[in-house]
Amino acid sequence: MAMIENEEKITRALLVSVDTGDFDAEASLSELEELVKSAGAEPEFTLTQKLQRPESATFVGSGKLQEIKELCEAQELDLIVVDSELSPTQIKNIENFTDVRVIDRTTLILDIFAQRARSKEGKLQVELAQLKYLLPRLTGKGIEMSRLGGGIGTRGPGETKIETDRRHIRRRMETLKEELAEVEKHRHMLRRRREKDGVITCAIVGYTNAGKSTLMNTLTDAGVLAQDKLFATLDPTSRALKLPSGVSVMLIDTVGLVRRLPHHLVEAFRSTLEEAAQSDIIINLCDASSEEARVHLSVTNDLLESLGAQDRPIITVLNKCDLLDDSVMPLEFENCVKISARTGEGIDRLLNAIENNLPVRMKRVSLLIPFADAGIVSEIRDKGTLISEEYTAEGVEVEAIADEILYAKLSRFEK
Repeated sequence: MAMIENEEKITRALLVSVDTGDFDAEASLSELEELVKSAGAEPEFTLTQKLQRPESATFVGSGKLQEIKELCEAQELDLIVVDSELSPTQIKNIENFTDVRVIDRTTLILDIFAQRARSKEGKLQVELAQLKYLLPRLTGKGIEMSRLGGGIGTRGPGETKIETDRRHIRRRMETLKEELAEVEKHRHMLRRRREKDGVITCAIVGYTNAGKSTLMNTLTDAGVLAQDKLFATLDPTSRALKLPSGVSVMLIDTVGLVRRLPHHLVEAFRSTLEEAAQSDIIINLCDASSEEARVHLSVTNDLLESLGAQDRPIITVLNKCDLLDDSVMPLEFENCVKISARTGEGIDRLLNAIENNLPVRMKRVSLLIPFADAGIVSEIRDKGTLISEEYTAEGVEVEAIADEILYAKLSRFEK
């Protein structure tokens, strides 16, 4: 009996773009290639057409559509990925003409997010975004699906299949919103608790694949998945980071961004993004080796501004500088912190930058507290960080970290 090898077939994709001049089509298409790879498919070919505006029925012109069909048949391609958001009619018309499955940029990103979501909140957010995208795209298959049409055989009580589906989707969306509200309420309580305990938070934000997870692992040994893929990390991760002064901050890794991020995802992940935007310090991490570095920083800054984070200290950090010569570093970035999360280069400068932007200036002190004032050690425990204490003949020798207010009380005991 012949053995049948059961290997999963890799989806071979054709990428299609219409260049209207509204955005950098070439850069966007290059990013789409990386997205397709992250989704587990292989981008085999790309086609671009210059138009004043996309065709309402087929997105591309009739000649280009014929070219797409012939290429898909000749190369036996499995999937057409369009670098824009398509209408249901456009998808249906392209599929009918080419006999190849069609998805748009938004569907692709939603699919990647669905693959990567691990936490309960992440899965809820992705499902909500998918349903928001699906709801206006429900289309029927003709009069045979309806029991409300006119004529013989169509009269009678009931509702169309589409209306039933829409009702179920809306009900599910309400359930998801309620569950997310509970998760958000819990996160708000944790944030209030951190504020009460004086925990300082520092969020890493930035374009996808900028090296956020690698930096997180370098700073905290967090063990976060770090791969050379777009959206390798979806769920936020928090770890404690001890600065050289001894002050500890809570470091938060967040979902990456892309240009033209579908608004469905921005809305669904808004609570998670706001968590980062409300941190005491924000690290805007950028891949300095990318030709699109300026655009990536701009995308992140625009989102932070939309979330009301412009009043927070934002540290711009250029990562992957080990891949560049200093001579080719863009002049606009001279005052940024330059690092390599992979090699550890510049990490000391980054830690100093975090310390310099702490909401309260902290100071490490060595004290000799007389026994008559030994009660102040308890105050250090409550309001500062007690590193060590040792009882000697002269009094209590203390190593501590204190803010400006507490230091004013302790300075007279400084050695």
